[in-house]
Amino acid sequence: MGGSPISSFTDGTAEADVADALYEDIARTALTSTRWRFATKQAVLTRIVAAPDGRFDAKYQLPTDLLMLSAVTVNDYPLIYDTYGNQIYCDANVNDELVADYVYRVDEASWPPYFTLAVEFQVASMLSVSIARDATLASLMDQQAERQMIKARRLDSQQQTTRKLQTSRFIAQRRS
Repeated sequence: MGGSPISSFTDGTAEADVADALYEDIARTALTSTRWRFATKQAVLTRIVAAPDGRFDAKYQLPTDLLMLSAVTVNDYPLIYDTYGNQIYCDANVNDELVADYVYRVDEASWPPYFTLAVEFQVASMLSVSIARDATLASLMDQQAERQMIKARRLDSQQQTTRKLQTSRFIAQRRS
């Protein structure tokens, strides 16, 4: 892109400083852009003793590595909840075990190649604007990033059991 190569984000060059300032935001944004299978976890939530002041009966602490909450369930049934800061408020019994599905900040060593390439194009797009000051190059890198992100989503979606599609509820009703 016309800039000097960098060996690390802290090597003191203008390129490294820009990359250091932008990289973590780009990585977190990419991780939360979809529900990536490789960056999804489940955790049992811890109930907070003090009840919330508002309309819910209980509050629970969210995991510290959470980037985006996808679902909260009790015995595999979705629960209605609201997120307030690093806690969720819901109506749950003391004996309920709440399980959160969420996206977390997975280490780069665990990123699949298709996702790594998409993030690299996103970083290149940002560096094209910040370092090279080349809008055409930035646009090209942005287009490449979008294409690669679409491919990454398609590949990542194949990492779970295929769900059978209910083609017609009328046929199912007739057979019952």
